[in-house]
Amino acid sequence: MRYRLRPLYDLGGYLAAACLCLICGLITAQILGRIIDLIATQVGGDRIGLAIPGLAEISGFLLVGATFLGLAYTFVHGGHIRVTLLIGRLPPATRVFVEAFCLSVALALCLYLAWNLYWLLEDSIAFNETSYGLLRIPLWIPQSAMLAGVVLFCLALLETWLATLRTAATRPSAFTIDDSGHE
Repeated sequence: MRYRLRPLYDLGGYLAAACLCLICGLITAQILGRIIDLIATQVGGDRIGLAIPGLAEISGFLLVGATFLGLAYTFVHGGHIRVTLLIGRLPPATRVFVEAFCLSVALALCLYLAWNLYWLLEDSIAFNETSYGLLRIPLWIPQSAMLAGVVLFCLALLETWLATLRTAATRPSAFTIDDSGHE
């Protein structure tokens, strides 16, 4: 399937990859800081104290960003786990309608999640909520990444749903798994 908004989904994937790279970089810096401290104490010196305060919290928020921002990218590239054992055995004309139903349910749930994340974000901004960790990070930052990722996923589901409905209406007997968004 050809996605019209693929550059947007790819951007989400790149941002997810950037979050993972930041996690890796921060953890590596923390480990190197501990090694330098160990070496400093082994040669008779004092600990330098190279540490990143709130690393676990920052890494957790970056992981949230990576997870949600990567949803649409993974979906359009066929990376989500799907159970095709049952619908793969159905005739194509039936399969297209089952696929449309499954996409309808997924889209409805995703839209519901997006709606609730929007109100959660709105509350976090209105009440100036921050995390309970050492750094007191405003919660709207990770919640914005969550909402952006879910909205991108909704768009990818909507594009796939529309293409599947178009196939169901015009040529249901020609439906293949590739028509449902897999490459």
